[in-house]
Amino acid sequence: MTSAIMSHRCQRNKRRTLEEVLQSLVAAQGQRAQEEAAAAATASAVIPGIPEEMPAAAASSPPQSPQGASSLPTGLASPPGSQYDESSSRQEGEPSTLQEPANLEPLLRRTLEEKMSNLVHFLLLKYRIKEPITKDEMLSIVIQEYGDHFPEIFKEASECMQLVFGVDVKEVDPANHCYVLVTALGLSYDEMLNDFHSLPKVGLLIIIMGLIFLEGDCAREEVIWEALSMMGVHDGWEHFIYGEPRKLITHHWVQEGYLVYQQVPQSDPARYEFLWGPRAHAETTKMKVLEYVARINGHDPRSFPRLYEEALRDEER
Repeated sequence: MTSAIMSHRCQRNKRRTLEEVLQSLVAAQGQRAQEEAAAAATASAVIPGIPEEMPAAAASSPPQSPQGASSLPTGLASPPGSQYDESSSRQEGEPSTLQEPANLEPLLRRTLEEKMSNLVHFLLLKYRIKEPITKDEMLSIVIQEYGDHFPEIFKEASECMQLVFGVDVKEVDPANHCYVLVTALGLSYDEMLNDFHSLPKVGLLIIIMGLIFLEGDCAREEVIWEALSMMGVHDGWEHFIYGEPRKLITHHWVQEGYLVYQQVPQSDPARYEFLWGPRAHAETTKMKVLEYVARINGHDPRSFPRLYEEALRDEER
């Protein structure tokens, strides 16, 4: 779980409005996306099969919004093991600074964050090629000598996959610790069919669907863009994960049937609004979206009684 979500959870009462929960989710998604952009170069060097063009794409990302921005620790952008270079080149008899208690914990934290980011990119590779992944693979290829920290690394990597990319990591064989990677909420959308090297974009689609639900099943275009700006996603700016967002949101996902983009009736000058499309209604439910947003933020869906009751009514139709 990212620090933005954790801080919101600690500071606010659990019976927050869904709007506040979505705001923290949006901000946290923007923060994590920025971190993944900064760490992409490291991962492409460590994990076989990670495309080399990812770092270049990351460089074209728009400036991040202050609400959602958080720079990655410097150690994450360094090649694996670089934090030990000073130690390896030290002359015999020269005192080591790595063993000082004051330096040990930050060094470990940076290393674990690097391992988490590398694991995210390994999971993305497995998602692309539609292969399951085992704990043994993760340990031998990514985690290596930090196996004692596997639970926390795996937990954060799984949450990042869900939060940023809209991909769930599901255990299918507990005895052998085998996992599959599937699109969240049961959506069948798969951008990999057209572009193998693209990054999953379903996380953004789920955010938009949540905002539409929050706004009473119909969200004004300016509301959507205001929320997305908290993630560093801006109209007209190329984003390293989502590409050109206006084309993605108002054209591609409309063609795919997940969103409806229409003029507000009798608006002059013309204003536009978003609704769920027929494919969204067919493949998922309001309850699943509510559970998704609530779960990521550590809430029970019943914490939002009005929306929970509406989602229940939707299930009964």
